[in-house]
Amino acid sequence: MTRLAIPLFPGFMPLDFVGPYDVLRFLPDTEVVFVATEPGPVRGADGGFALEAQATPEDITTCDILLVPGGRGTRDYAARKPLTDWIARIHETTTWTTSVCTGSLLLGAAGILTGLDATTHWNAIPELEAFGAHYTPDRVVRRGKVVTAAGVSSGIDMALTLAGLIEGDEFAKAVQLWIEYDPQPPYDTGSVAKAGAELVARTPGLIAGGARRG
Repeated sequence: MTRLAIPLFPGFMPLDFVGPYDVLRFLPDTEVVFVATEPGPVRGADGGFALEAQATPEDITTCDILLVPGGRGTRDYAARKPLTDWIARIHETTTWTTSVCTGSLLLGAAGILTGLDATTHWNAIPELEAFGAHYTPDRVVRRGKVVTAAGVSSGIDMALTLAGLIEGDEFAKAVQLWIEYDPQPPYDTGSVAKAGAELVARTPGLIAGGARRG
């Protein structure tokens, strides 16, 4: 049995884990457990999405795959310390330790990324490097058993990469086909390199305004 553990915290970004979850759940004999400092519903970004955590860090002492999502809640390091302490402990037991988007900041706070190449959301690069990581502008970065993904949607790429490493390329290709992951976005602005300096500069304000209206 493979145990996939996903920590939750107030302000997590739903797509950070939902995309990878919908890939990794197809791994044979896989148990998925959601972990939070208290069992029960945990609300995601802007409070509009809640997910039930079945276990606390005290309940889960080992796992095979750790998947750490990001979101606004990653920045509250004092409140997240019980979770980052658990991440540091559980990392010693994992076969794979992974993060999506600003989930890498929690890996950094747990001391896992010191001296490692890693990626994160483009708007969190200074914070990542403050933890001693070397930012690498790739969509998925693997260093040993630590696999980090860039912003939000790249978690699907990371999970498919992991599925290929665990079960082989044919299996991962089959999962990609099953979920019909064939991105054809209407705009070609999905990276800093493509978006242009003006849009990059304006995006944090545009997104913050949209979040307030929502």
